[in-house]
Amino acid sequence: MPLDTFLALVLFAFTTSITPGPNNMMLFASGVNFGFRRTIPHMFGIGAGFFSLLLGVGVGLGALLHMVPALYMALKVAGGIYLVWIARKIATSRAPCQGKDSVRPMSFIAAFAFQWVNPKAWVMAVTAMATYTNPDLYLASVLIVGLAFAAVNIPSVSTWAGFGATFRQWLADPVRLKWFNLTMAALLVLSLWPMLK
Repeated sequence: MPLDTFLALVLFAFTTSITPGPNNMMLFASGVNFGFRRTIPHMFGIGAGFFSLLLGVGVGLGALLHMVPALYMALKVAGGIYLVWIARKIATSRAPCQGKDSVRPMSFIAAFAFQWVNPKAWVMAVTAMATYTNPDLYLASVLIVGLAFAAVNIPSVSTWAGFGATFRQWLADPVRLKWFNLTMAALLVLSLWPMLK
């Protein structure tokens, strides 16, 4: 892959990973409600799940979804329903969680699996594979795209959990936390709008 193409890929990976979307809204809320350390499995689940999605799209799932639009629509609907469910959980959370109790942050496995129904992740993966792979060295370029995203994605999404953890003390006030969680839930649902059109 030429250096200018690789740098463009890294910029694309950074821009799409750092901008608001379902993953980043959930990480911000998790940072506030659970702290940075307890959100780490969620962050790594996003990174690993998105890497697997990129590889899956690269080896042919993107073409399958293009040939079977109903399957793509089913993924979008499933992702939307799951995000609304997550938004409801965020909206009804009322106190930052200090210890191990019945309320837990998203697990590695749940965050990993969510990437496969996350509409923004699919758009990112299909766009990256269509734009930055080389037909002459296809499998090698698929792996390069995946590794570039892996290197950029986790630090990018971690900033959202870090921002949330930074606001944790200020949001310890129950009224502030209530309105924060309601706002984050609404933003999470709104983040779906561009992908569901």
